[in-house]
Amino acid sequence: MKEMESQTKTSLKLQAYQYLKTKILNCEYRPNEFLNEQKLCAEMGNISRTPCGMLLAAWSRKADHHSAQEGLMVSGITEEDVHSMFEMRLLVEPYALRTYGSGIPREQLETFAELMHHPDSITDFCESDDEFHELLMSTLPNKYLRSAYDRITGLNTRFRIMTGKVSMINQEQTCDEHLEILDAALADNWDSAADSLQRHLELARDKAESVIKVIRLW
Repeated sequence: MKEMESQTKTSLKLQAYQYLKTKILNCEYRPNEFLNEQKLCAEMGNISRTPCGMLLAAWSRKADHHSAQEGLMVSGITEEDVHSMFEMRLLVEPYALRTYGSGIPREQLETFAELMHHPDSITDFCESDDEFHELLMSTLPNKYLRSAYDRITGLNTRFRIMTGKVSMINQEQTCDEHLEILDAALADNWDSAADSLQRHLELARDKAESVIKVIRLW
């Protein structure tokens, strides 16, 4: 019985975690918005105060707050965050592609190449861009690198939403850059593909850093 109760509490805590994470990543909770146990539980409805309190307590400790009752504030995004995000991507993505890219299914690369030739058919370009980069990372076996990389993908999502998503992306240019990566990958030239990916990320970094200098996100 105690084991079942423990499993139920863990499940509810996980639900609360996923709810809070999704809200933050989608920017439904804005930067500097204050969250507390009462607010979160009222919104979730079917989740009791216990898992909500446990979750906020854990998040509060990470944010150097004292308790769940005190709550926490949703962090903004700074120039340092953006710099660090792209520093991580530049370290990991080209390495993963160069070293493990040969394990990516060829048909998936061909599917993206066809898609990049017809960008007007893409419903959500940001989502497609995320899926493309996830494909390039999909064969990375190192769980420690993967874990570190995954931590910054949510930051990238928030940054895009806060800056107006596609306003940051030149769709035609991005497709051309993706095709350069894909052409090299389909030719099994993984060094060239990784070099093209690095240039692509450097251009994205320069754009992001120029945007955050004129848009206040914190």
